[in-house]
Formats: sequence, C-alpha cells, structure tokens
Amino acid sequence: MKDSYQPLAERIRPATLDEVAGQRHILGNQKPLYIAIDCGQIHSMVFWGPPGTGKTTLAKLLADYCDAAFISLSAVLSGVKDIRRAVETAKVRQAANQGKTVLFVDEVHRFNKAQQDAFLPHIEDGTVIFVGATTENPSFELNNALLSRLRVYVLQPLSVDDIAGLIARALKDAINGLGKLNLEMQVDDIEFLADMADGDARRALTFLEIAADLAEDGRITRELISEVVAGGAVRRFDKGGDAFYDQISALHKSVRGSDPDAALYWFCRMVDGGCDPVYIARRVVRMASEDIGNADPRALQISLDAWQVQQRLGSPEGELAIAQAIVYLSVAAKSNAVYTAFNQAMAAAKQSGSLEVPLHLKNAPTRLMKALRHGKEYRYAHDETGAYAAGENYFPGELGSPSFYHPVDRGLEIKIREKLAKLRLLDRQADPRGKGEQ
Repeated sequence: MKDSYQPLAERIRPATLDEVAGQRHILGNQKPLYIAIDCGQIHSMVFWGPPGTGKTTLAKLLADYCDAAFISLSAVLSGVKDIRRAVETAKVRQAANQGKTVLFVDEVHRFNKAQQDAFLPHIEDGTVIFVGATTENPSFELNNALLSRLRVYVLQPLSVDDIAGLIARALKDAINGLGKLNLEMQVDDIEFLADMADGDARRALTFLEIAADLAEDGRITRELISEVVAGGAVRRFDKGGDAFYDQISALHKSVRGSDPDAALYWFCRMVDGGCDPVYIARRVVRMASEDIGNADPRALQISLDAWQVQQRLGSPEGELAIAQAIVYLSVAAKSNAVYTAFNQAMAAAKQSGSLEVPLHLKNAPTRLMKALRHGKEYRYAHDETGAYAAGENYFPGELGSPSFYHPVDRGLEIKIREKLAKLRLLDRQADPRGKGEQ
C-alpha cells in the first residue's frame, strides 16, 4: 500500500532550528526565543506573520526540542469540544508524568471570545503550553485576557535568498524532497521562482513541486515556471487585514510627506494586490481635505474627478486618473488646518451641550418670532464697511469666541491667513472684549 501523499512543504519541513529559513530577528543564537527553545524552557506564545513564514514549523520544533507531545487544532475546523478533548489528553499526560504538551492552534484569530477564554485556566495552571498562529494583528483579534498570557513573536516574510535556499535544498534532497534525481534548474530561475513566491515558502515549494511533475526531461525552465505561477503569484494583500490597512496607511503618509514616487508605488502595490480602485479613490478624496485643504482647494476637485473617471471608465483609464490625483496631492501645498479646526469644533460642540442660539442670530419669519426679538440687532454684513461686521460675535454667549481655524503659511492659506489677521484686527478695534481677545 502506497504512503498517503504529503505536500513538498511538509516533506522537507525543518528538523532543527538551524534549518529554519529566515526569522533571524527571533531565532539568532542570542535571541530569547532561540535560547528558550534550545534549553527546553518554553512559554505560551503566539506567532504572528504572513502565510508561509514558518509558524507551524516553529510550533512543531518547540515540541520536539522539549520532548513534549504536540496537539494541533485548527480554529477553522475546531470548536469547544475539540479544545476540551485536547486539554483532557494533556491532563492525562501530566498526571502520568509523561511530560509537557504543546497545544498548537492555527488561525487562532478565528476563535470567538468564548472559545479563546476556554484556554485561560489551562494556560494558567500549566496543563498546556499554548502556541497560537495568526496572520491577523493579535491586538485586534485576540481578547485581552488571552493576549496577556502570551508573548507575541512577529514573523517576517522570507527574503528571496531565504526561499531560494529552500528551493535548492528541495532540489538536492531526492529522498525527502521531490524524489527525482535528474532535476535541473538554473540559479537565475531559482531566484525568479523565489521572487514569485512573495515571501511565502509554502507557495514557492508548491510551485516547485508542480513544475517538477511537468518537467518531462528533468529541466525546470523559466518558461515552465512562468506557466506554473501564472495567476498564482498575486502579491500579499488581504482586504480588511493588516496588509490592507498598512498599505493604505503608507499611501496616505507618502502623499502627506510630499513624496509622489512613494505614493505611486503604494498605489500600484494595492492595485496589483487586487484592491478595488474605487476604495482608493475615496481615500484620496479624504487626503485632499485632511492634508491639503484650503492650501490648494483644487486638490479636492481633482480627486473627485479621478473618482468619477474610475466609476465611468473603469480600468485601466480610471487608475491613471487616480494616479494623476495622487501625484497632484503629493506635490501640492499642505495644510491640516481645516482638519484640525473641524475636530476641535466637533469636540467643543459635544462638550458644550445644547446651548441656545443667540437672539440676534435666530431666524424671524413670523410676527411672533419678531415680537420675541428673534434677529433683533443683527448686523447685515453686506451693509457694513467692507462687507464685514467688525466686533460681531456669532457664538453662543457662554462660549465666548474660541478660535479653531488657523491657516498655515503655505499655498492659498497664506492669503487666507493674512485676510483673517486683518479682520481680527478690526474686531479688536471695534470691541476690545470681542473675539480678537480670545
């Protein structure tokens, strides 16, 4: 009877810490995790990183180095009953002095709060050494009670060199690897395949295994690799996940930092990863108001135009219009004065409660309202010198005259700032106790 099939990634899984590809920032000789594993003194933890970076491998090595039993659960397929069954197994081993138990939970972020809470007492009393694996930010996806009992280790995407080394090892290892003695692959083609894997070792080895099966003459060529990875080499991007929010954050900060090249790069990264360009267009409109504002009001219109082009024409014309808007925003004069003023005004509105509109500002469309002095003593600005009612106060009396909007000395706001300075001077001259003194 033939042995059941195992993927290549499983067949050549590292057996020692020194064989693990990458992650030197946590597995270097003097790093705490390496020392803990090497000494067999491990603790409960969670590995956070992209797919194919070695989370499962490290969990298994933890158990091997500590002579511990290894129990694996998938949060996608398991429930509370499976957790209880695993814990009971660990308790039996503990009672019989048979050693420690590593309880590995893959995709732990998919467990709900009640399921996560089920682990707490057994981590506390040492029944299990809990090891979780997640591609999502533990700060958001794990509840505080569980997270407080774990140390988080961040795993990084593997470099091209790291993955190229794995591919080379698989090609040489005829017994545990591809099982073919006559496979040939040029160094440049190995690096090409490693690059297509985008930091994911499992993806690289899956592509390699398929290519090896298709290589009738034993030669894995660039053309063959290209055929295998076609449609499967999408860059890391997970809508709603950390990669999504990190990349839109990088785009926004590049625009704010006036770097059009970096902004275009992150825009293209997101589009290449499958992000809906309409979402990016919406965010660009936000950038126009938040970071450019009245320093260059054209930025908002250009952003709105790009959004409309994307909706009307689709790809690729729409993406080009969005790129144009992104470049314009990147090189435009910057001001967050409106954004800051809006936030301060909103805070003041929430904190001050339901203050009455001053009588002179109230509407007076009826005789009764006029009798109640609504609109009485209101100064119509167009009848004033320069169309400005110097010294007038438009706030509720209880607030005085707070100042929220402070134009910067960049772009059009230079002129706005000069104009407001002149108007405030008129206020002080008309009424020393008015808004100019606040």
